[in-house]
Amino acid sequence: MTNPLFLVDSSHDDAPMSAEQIASGRTGWIMTLPEGVRRHAFGSMRLTTGDELQISDGHGLRIDATVVDERAGDVCVESFVREEPPLVRLSLVQALAKNGHDEQAIDVSTQIGVDDVYPWQSERAIARWKPGRTDRKWRATLMAATEQSRRATLPELHDCLTGKRLVALCGRACAHGDLVVVLHQDATLSWDEVERRVRGVRERSLVDGETRTIHVVVGPEGGIADSEVAALRDAGAEVCVLGHNILRASTAGPVALSLLSRELGRFS
Repeated sequence: MTNPLFLVDSSHDDAPMSAEQIASGRTGWIMTLPEGVRRHAFGSMRLTTGDELQISDGHGLRIDATVVDERAGDVCVESFVREEPPLVRLSLVQALAKNGHDEQAIDVSTQIGVDDVYPWQSERAIARWKPGRTDRKWRATLMAATEQSRRATLPELHDCLTGKRLVALCGRACAHGDLVVVLHQDATLSWDEVERRVRGVRERSLVDGETRTIHVVVGPEGGIADSEVAALRDAGAEVCVLGHNILRASTAGPVALSLLSRELGRFS
């Protein structure tokens, strides 16, 4: 069984691991876990002395540790590694959706391996983005899914996009050599053609070593408005159909990201 993983914020002054400790390459030092992690590890998951676990800063650091004193929250660092970021990143632009369908989408997408998440206040979205509330819920969802899937990298949650900001993002991305894929049931471009273009993006990144991103844009329950589709297409996006069946707002993004992950070699 894979050892449980816990995210620890390394940006605070009282973080349990320092940059100097990691840079030294030494192991065997004792780390005292933050109170929130201790409650989860020793209260909810019932870890005890001798049990193994993993700790991550959410930025690629993966630490293997063993519990030495659950009452004090102390663990011994056995080994650690800094995982390399992907050369081709996967991004989900998820329109806000009612009944928690948007949160379901980012939860499953995190488990699949999405690297960037953009909320989108689309024209037909019924749900509304509430700063200080919705962003906390989305961030908590991403953190829980990251720990559940034993990822060492927490997806980056970006600011909520308006329609104009999404079009601007699309234009910049396409100018950089990224790929923006808009999922739309009335499109004529096939998914096979999208995968061919994904291979082209990957090959260019392998040649020049430059990081690129594939953005998947998913609309709300009522679909993306024709005017939004036209603006994104004019900005350089590829508008494609994922299949014959119409997928929910909570499902379309994860399905597309799964197919892209396989094409990029992330699924072995």
